[in-house]
Amino acid sequence: MGGGEIVNAGDYKDARRLGGLIAKEGWILLNGGRASGIMEASARGAKENDGLTIGILPGNDPAWSSEYIDIPILTGIGFARNYINVLTSEVVVALPGKTGTISEIALALNIGKKVISLNFDLGPLFKNYEEEKQLIYVKQPEEVISLIKKILKSDFDKGVGKYV
Repeated sequence: MGGGEIVNAGDYKDARRLGGLIAKEGWILLNGGRASGIMEASARGAKENDGLTIGILPGNDPAWSSEYIDIPILTGIGFARNYINVLTSEVVVALPGKTGTISEIALALNIGKKVISLNFDLGPLFKNYEEEKQLIYVKQPEEVISLIKKILKSDFDKGVGKYV
């Protein structure tokens, strides 16, 4: 998850790199699907590495979809689509964004999903989730992949998630 605008070139590079790493793992990249910002960068990285991408779009206009999205899902429900993004994701990864991204983080934490924050400092807002290891801060896309593998393995060992 991440904003429709790029905060800086480093965020774009991280999102693109992360998308590529997700594709190399054989995972599906799901994001907000728009043709801008973090969403575009992560989908681009996945497509450059032969990955499958799904975009959950807020509106009903397919022109909003990034050219790097394989399966655009038009919802027509605005920001309510953020809940679909979160519920459909095994693990939520947050990159810099604004209120939409923060709402996705909050929704994920509320339903007990792990959230990995890549260079997106949320300040003290979610400190208790950080202390409980439900919200994890990292600095590199490679750290995200390593953590996702651990989370998925833990879920598999517990008999939960998509592996059951």
